Amino acid sequence: MQSSSKPPLAVLGALCLFLSTIEYLIPKPLPFIRIGLANIPIMLAIDLFSFKSYILLVILKVVGQAIITGSLFSYVFLFSLGGTFASALGMYVLRKAIGKQNISFIGIGIIGALLSNSLQILLAWIFIFGPSAQFIAPPMLLLGLVTGLLLGIFCESFAKQSQWYQHELEALHRAGS
Repeated sequence: MQSSSKPPLAVLGALCLFLSTIEYLIPKPLPFIRIGLANIPIMLAIDLFSFKSYILLVILKVVGQAIITGSLFSYVFLFSLGGTFASALGMYVLRKAIGKQNISFIGIGIIGALLSNSLQILLAWIFIFGPSAQFIAPPMLLLGLVTGLLLGIFCESFAKQSQWYQHELEALHRAGS
């Protein structure tokens, strides 16, 4: 494998779009409920990318996902944009502030899911359901907790076992030294 001086933004961006497509094919009980598979590359990118590149990946994920699902000019896009940015910023800031040795991908996966769902519930309260949004909050937050945990476990395992990921981290470490 060639040594790269920059983390592979295009590779993780393509993976976001691929996982968005896979997730789009999975039947959902409600249209706004998602597992969050496309967040896997976002979580892995936290330790690989500068903040600027990380935000670019997040934008690529949100816009690409909206194009794939046909929701670019709908309220669903607003929910996705808000939830994804709340999640991405919360995960990035938390991992950088506390340090990867003190918070695992499991922790940031759970926090990211809860931030995303909380903002989406708030948006639902403001724009669609009003006070009735309180009834969708418990199942959404519970689902977010479960999916955040599962995605975090996957990312933690991947980060430890992937030679590619370890190689990218080492290349960044060497470049920073």
